Amino acid sequence: MDIKQIQELIKFVSRSGVNEVSIEQKEFKITIKTNQPPTYVTGAVAQAPLQNIAVTQAPVPLVPSIESKAAPKDDSSNYITVKSPMIGTFYHSASPDKPIFVNVGDEIKAGQIVCIIEAMKLFNEIESEVSGRIVKVLVDNASPVEYDQPLFLVEPV
Repeated sequence: MDIKQIQELIKFVSRSGVNEVSIEQKEFKITIKTNQPPTYVTGAVAQAPLQNIAVTQAPVPLVPSIESKAAPKDDSSNYITVKSPMIGTFYHSASPDKPIFVNVGDEIKAGQIVCIIEAMKLFNEIESEVSGRIVKVLVDNASPVEYDQPLFLVEPV
């Protein structure tokens, strides 16, 4: 399974009301649990051929997808939208007593951490793929975000 398939599986589990999903193959095992009351479902799922994935590897750093997008109110056709690479809870800082990663007007560089998204008790640092200036933060702190949801508008430098 690649990261895209795992993200889609997490999205499915969160919407379906299922409490736990386990997939086990020769060299790969994944279990996704939620805090919802249990619903029991059994069955076989047809899978595409496996890619070599070692379960003991450290997680691959997640970076948001980017694309140009015009904001509805103003002329922002030259802005880049930084989107969430996963479903989870958005945080502006590492903890309440730590400084915010980025504010409106801040200059950022590619690879710089712009926020944290918590997914299933894992805190994922989200890095920018572009350099530029933060024009707008589109999400409130500690609010839930969906996969591919816009998080920031960045004016490229």
